[in-house]
Amino acid sequence: MTEPVAVQRRTLGTLVGAQAFGGVGVTLGIATAALLGEQVSGSAELAGLVQTAQVVGTAVAAYLLARVMGRSGRRPGLALGYAIGAAGALLCVLAGVVSSYALLLVAATLLGATTAANNQSRYAATDLAAPHQRARHLSIVVWATTIGAVIGPNLAGPAGDLAVAWGVPELTGPFALGALGMAIAVGVLLLGLRPDPLLLARRLAAPTGAPTAPTAPTAPLGTPVASAAGPRRGLSAVRARPAVAAAIVGMALAHATMVAVMIMTPLHMHHGGADLEVIGFVISIHVVGMYALSPLVGWAVDAWGAPRVLGAGAVVLLVALLLSGRSPQGASGQITLGLLLLGIGWSLATVAASTLITEQTPLAERTEVQGTADLAMGLVAAAVGALAGVIVGAWGYGWLNVFGAVLALGVGAAAVRAARHAAAPEVASNTCSG
Repeated sequence: MTEPVAVQRRTLGTLVGAQAFGGVGVTLGIATAALLGEQVSGSAELAGLVQTAQVVGTAVAAYLLARVMGRSGRRPGLALGYAIGAAGALLCVLAGVVSSYALLLVAATLLGATTAANNQSRYAATDLAAPHQRARHLSIVVWATTIGAVIGPNLAGPAGDLAVAWGVPELTGPFALGALGMAIAVGVLLLGLRPDPLLLARRLAAPTGAPTAPTAPTAPLGTPVASAAGPRRGLSAVRARPAVAAAIVGMALAHATMVAVMIMTPLHMHHGGADLEVIGFVISIHVVGMYALSPLVGWAVDAWGAPRVLGAGAVVLLVALLLSGRSPQGASGQITLGLLLLGIGWSLATVAASTLITEQTPLAERTEVQGTADLAMGLVAAAVGALAGVIVGAWGYGWLNVFGAVLALGVGAAAVRAARHAAAPEVASNTCSG
């Protein structure tokens, strides 16, 4: 068993490196996409649709990348996601130069593939992990995004200055820098993610003499291989496991809560006179909350169980929404603390739900279920993100946080249902669907 242990260590190192560079692109897009959308379109309501397009792109790419990984392994799927995202970032620059809102929406959709690759990387960290270490390994990769996430938004100002020096709009500079980070992530994955952890896990789990080709995935020893991959397979696997369905609902609602408030916070601050550097700093603090404490969250999940940590995430989200919803426009300590707690609540819910999804699903069905989960998470967030601009435009930022509180209560309800139906990780991982 020394081979998978050594490969797992190399896999974590590679994923950490890719996440660090890819995180630059993700957080720069968060900090400036809505602002560029408002500049190009001249409308705050339309500005929110740029982030919504990015979330839709994330949702669609999550499922498509999961299909690629199910057939060919983690390496080609993750590298493809970052490559598409880099192309989207460069198109964001072009959209700003030619002042085309339609092109910006297309570019933002492609840019969402980077977030999908970042999200799917957390699952790659669990492929060779022991059941009692899955959450910790997953959380290490989630944590790695902190490196690029902290650096990225704080480069928004200098990148904007450089863009102006080149004669292009200030807000396009961060996207050019993000494209470079994503391109580096592609190289890190292609060179470092060898052997592929998913394909190795399938080979180790296969009964002696069983086929191990990427197109014929194998289940744990004694577990029949399910039917051919496809959307129906993922949905069937989810319906057969109430704990998995509850985890997906909890993760989707937590993500939607975070996205709705996060994408409108830059406009809330900008309308109060905050400059780009200050907005970038607040977003970086938010992203620190999302990722920096994730190793502690992973330890908590392994120690206390995923449903309890999912429920704790709901509580933290509610406190965050109370703070941010009562904050004045512009820069303030209250909005900074609210966004920090919003990120921590997201981290608690996402690490817990992702671990629950993985440990309750057999290896033969895992990539399909993971892709279905991230698809659902992205589509719900996209719908809520589109609604966020309407709510802010009609009633204000405070009422957006009230709406988010309703979603956070749904996260708590999902945690209760997951606790009722979750099986022990070792049992769940070796149980086939009926």
